[in-house]
Amino acid sequence: MKLLHYRFKLANVKRKSLFIFLSASLLAGCGTDKEPLRFSDEHLQRPADPITGVAADPKKLNKQDLFKIELAIFADLLQRHFWDDGGYSAVFVQGSEDEVAALIKEFPKHIPPIKTSDRVQLLPNRTPVDKDTGKPAMILSVDTLDPEGDTVQAIGKWYAGGAVAGFYTFTLKKSGGEWVIERFN
Repeated sequence: MKLLHYRFKLANVKRKSLFIFLSASLLAGCGTDKEPLRFSDEHLQRPADPITGVAADPKKLNKQDLFKIELAIFADLLQRHFWDDGGYSAVFVQGSEDEVAALIKEFPKHIPPIKTSDRVQLLPNRTPVDKDTGKPAMILSVDTLDPEGDTVQAIGKWYAGGAVAGFYTFTLKKSGGEWVIERFN
């Protein structure tokens, strides 16, 4: 009888402990703030001009400067040899028609040849393919950030499928009306 009483008491203690634990868990959720977290980026905003009190707008690149920056980075990427061991039959440039034409003119005998984007076949999760040869191809692209003074940061990328992709970051400085690559990583 004593053993039965002990088991009943132990089961009762377990039930009470479970009840207390579940109650505490439920109440903990009720007391939390339901508003989403708001992250402040005030520390990233440009400081106000001390004279006018107005925050300075970030400087934007004009189309001509953007064109020159992209050409400088594409020219740099085309002088590297990402495609030497891959059997690539073409390089496609993700840029305007004018940029592609300027690069084809500057690198007329580039191997593999630079081609216009209408000659690339893109398939999901696959290497880009040159429509003329049916062989793998590579795509180059450039992302340019807003300038800081006479300096700008840009990212030059290459892509030939998920396993063959990469990028360099470039710092360019305006010198005599031209954008010159100072360094890259």
